[in-house]
Amino acid sequence: MPTSFGVLGSVLESLKFLLSSVLVATPLAAQTGLNDVHIMPRDIGGAVVSPSPSLQLVSGAYLHVVKRDVNLVLVPVSVTDPSQRLVTGLNQENFRVFEGKKAQEIKHFSSEDAPVSLGIVVDTSGSMADKMERVREAINQFCDAANLMDEFFMITFGDEPHLVLDFTTDPQELQKELLFTQPRGRTALLDAVYLGLKKMRQAKYAKKALLIISDGGDNHSRYGERDVKSAVKESDVMIYSIGTFDRYVPTQEELLGPTLLSELTEPTGGRSFALQHATEMPQVARRIGVELRTQYVLGYRPQDAPKDGKWHKIKVKLLLPKKLALLHVHAKTGYYAHASRESESREP
Repeated sequence: MPTSFGVLGSVLESLKFLLSSVLVATPLAAQTGLNDVHIMPRDIGGAVVSPSPSLQLVSGAYLHVVKRDVNLVLVPVSVTDPSQRLVTGLNQENFRVFEGKKAQEIKHFSSEDAPVSLGIVVDTSGSMADKMERVREAINQFCDAANLMDEFFMITFGDEPHLVLDFTTDPQELQKELLFTQPRGRTALLDAVYLGLKKMRQAKYAKKALLIISDGGDNHSRYGERDVKSAVKESDVMIYSIGTFDRYVPTQEELLGPTLLSELTEPTGGRSFALQHATEMPQVARRIGVELRTQYVLGYRPQDAPKDGKWHKIKVKLLLPKKLALLHVHAKTGYYAHASRESESREP
């Protein structure tokens, strides 16, 4: 994880005062000090430093080992301040994980910059014709902020989705595919997300994410919202979205676009960014890329080891002084437990 970001802005000054005055009188003083907690500036610029090859290899190996432990639930977590700046430097002791109402013991904790399997899902419907240059810039910025070991694939969608680029570690291949893309047709957004989740089953890394770039809702998919949202919850893939929406929208589908993207992303621990101007797209895409590299990963084994095939709710809370309640946690909201043969046989 990059640690060179300084304490910036008035919000951080208040954080400094609170930490220095409160942590001394609490057990957290031995857990996380002011010098270890950083709020990353909103303007990321070129400040992201690539980790050493040895760190990347260690991170990748760690996540692969964890992946083989089928009883371990992995929860990637991002922490932000009220200005939506990323907070880094927290320790395992600063987090609590609940499954339902039961607190869980965190068995694994990582804040390393581990490689990610990334799928980029790009709207190339007719309404995107005047935004494609910004889309190309956004993808360039997103890849610029990526780990050198990340792998990518890309899906474009108009009337139907197409896998235009299989997994690659060369971000330049993404730009080549978009260079001659001609936007046309309607918007099969849900079909594209479903295809992205299916492709992600071939991912190399345990940490997986989709980035959706679109300017409207769905109006041409075969799959329904219910089916795709269920697939999203089952997938263990974080979903981020960048939506560019016109102030005056001509259709109901476009009007509901921001809500649809938000409902697809929030349960996964990702986020949806609704923009009024396409010019903001590159900066937001870079920010998402940085967030993926600066997440905490919490791992726990459920106390009751459920094998019922049901949805189990997760809640992540910060263990910090009450005066620091301004910080916000972003994490997936639950997972589907593996169903045992016995429980499957009892199903009607």
